[in-house]
Amino acid sequence: MKESVWDYPRPPRVEPCSARVRVEFGGETVADSVRAYRLLETSHPPTYYIPPEDIRREFLRANARRTFCEFKGSASYWDLVTRERASVAAAWSYASPAGAYSMLRDHVAFYAHKADACFVGEERVQAQEGDFYGGWITSEITGPFKGAAGTRGW
Repeated sequence: MKESVWDYPRPPRVEPCSARVRVEFGGETVADSVRAYRLLETSHPPTYYIPPEDIRREFLRANARRTFCEFKGSASYWDLVTRERASVAAAWSYASPAGAYSMLRDHVAFYAHKADACFVGEERVQAQEGDFYGGWITSEITGPFKGAAGTRGW
């Protein structure tokens, strides 16, 4: 049965994800996990947060970009860097997430449009539109999704 992003809560809910989650970039698998969390928020496709133990940290370089989420707090950004190339601010994490989101501490979320490929199970995800939100769209969810032009105020 498909999930509608309009049934997701606000404030967002975090839940464990037992599906295999992978990120590929520059000829490398930079993250591979069956212990990720998915964050579900009204009008957004799920965002997947991967534990640091399941990320090849040698491919992450700190970026100076910072943002603030009203629910999770201050986010730090990461560039993806391999021998082949770099993708600027391709991922983000929370060093000290707010109370209800403390399980996301140091987990990393990746923008699907800034990686070569991202997968949930064996399905290659589609990136959420726009340059701010980082949801991953699979065949298991339905929209419409926030992120496209004209949806920022939803």
